[in-house]
Amino acid sequence: MTQHSHTHDHDLAHHHDIHAELPSDPALRVKALESLLTEKGLVDPAAIDAWIEIYESKIGPRNGAKVVAKAWVDPAYKQRLLSDGSKAIGELDFLGRQGQHIVAVENTPEVHNLVVCTLCSCYPLSVLGLPPAWYKSAPYRSRAVIDPRGVLKEFGLELPEHVKIRVWDSTAEVRYLVLPERPAGTERMNEEQLAALVTRDSMIGVGKVSAK
Repeated sequence: MTQHSHTHDHDLAHHHDIHAELPSDPALRVKALESLLTEKGLVDPAAIDAWIEIYESKIGPRNGAKVVAKAWVDPAYKQRLLSDGSKAIGELDFLGRQGQHIVAVENTPEVHNLVVCTLCSCYPLSVLGLPPAWYKSAPYRSRAVIDPRGVLKEFGLELPEHVKIRVWDSTAEVRYLVLPERPAGTERMNEEQLAALVTRDSMIGVGKVSAK
């Protein structure tokens, strides 16, 4: 009985010490926990990174892709999306629990929209999944406002000089979703096929949707 009590107390003390050593910042705490678990052989960092990448670029943005595809094939839904993004996205049960208001902004041949969060990394998680690392970086957050055309060029997107670039600054209350242009040559595609073309980057505004 005494031995059991001693072991229990020791485990509690050890558990407390681990948490006491963790930094207060949530991101740093996650890193610290990942390091501890890696040292104990309980997790594989490469597997974690691979899972995050899949969720960031493939699984996470699928909700947003479905919203975009529906807007492309359903003019009435597109109008509702541009008028009240949160309500229209809520129709598809993709709004999530963050409580933020989502505004959809449409790309056209004359206007290209780019989303950034200059103060932190506010992001419509319910439709785009996890934000990519570059979206949270200081260089992107500053240069997207100062030199958006140069930033887009670095992403491989060169826009004609006549195309106006609008930069939208997300906040905790209002977050933005870019409705990209529907690519030519997709007239015979159905909604599911169109959704498969839509990328996370196109819904942030650093890329365009390709028919291939």
